Amino acid sequence: MSSAAHESDLLYTYGDYLTWPDDIRCELIEGVIYNMSPAPSRRHQQISMELARQIANFLAERKCKVYHAPFNVRLPEDDEDDNEILTVIQPDIVVVCDPAKLDEKGCQGAPDFIAEILSPSTAANDQITKMALYEKHEVKEYWILHPTDTLVTVRLLGKNGKYGIPAIYEGKGRLTLATLPGLKINLEAVFR
Repeated sequence: MSSAAHESDLLYTYGDYLTWPDDIRCELIEGVIYNMSPAPSRRHQQISMELARQIANFLAERKCKVYHAPFNVRLPEDDEDDNEILTVIQPDIVVVCDPAKLDEKGCQGAPDFIAEILSPSTAANDQITKMALYEKHEVKEYWILHPTDTLVTVRLLGKNGKYGIPAIYEGKGRLTLATLPGLKINLEAVFR
C-alpha cells in the first residue's frame, strides 16, 4: 500500500483501514496513507518498553491507562460516524485518562499524552505532520524521543490551544510528565 492519496486526492477512512490486511503497517492522517516502518528496531523497542513500564507502574492504581503500539487512536474531526473518520494513528505510547474515549477498537479522541520514538523513516512525519495533528486535536503533552542523540523534546498545549516553544532535555536524570503530576521518568533507564 503506498501513499497513493497524495497523487490521486483519494481520501481513505477508518472504514477502509479496517478492510486492509493485518500485515500492512500504516496510519491515516486526514485521509492520507502514511506507511510505517516494517518493524521498529531493537533500540526503539527497548526505549518504548521502558518508558511504558515506568508509566504503567505509576498508573497501576489510577484511572489513566497507558498503551503502546500497535494501538489505534482515531481522531474525529467532528461527530462523524466511526467508519468515516479520516485519521487513525498508532503512536508509540499513549496515556488516556478519560475512560469514555476507550473502546474495544482502541481510543476515539485525543489521548492526554503521546510519545513518539524517532526512526530514520518516520522522523519528519513525527516532528512536523504529527506535531501539527496532535496540536490540532489538543493532545496535552507530546514527547519526541531521539534514540541516537538521547534527547527528549517536550511540547505542552497552552491555554490558547497551541504548543509553546519546545523544551529539549538530555537523556539524563528525571523528567516529570506534566499530564501526570508526581511521575518522574528516569531518562537514563529509558535510554540505557
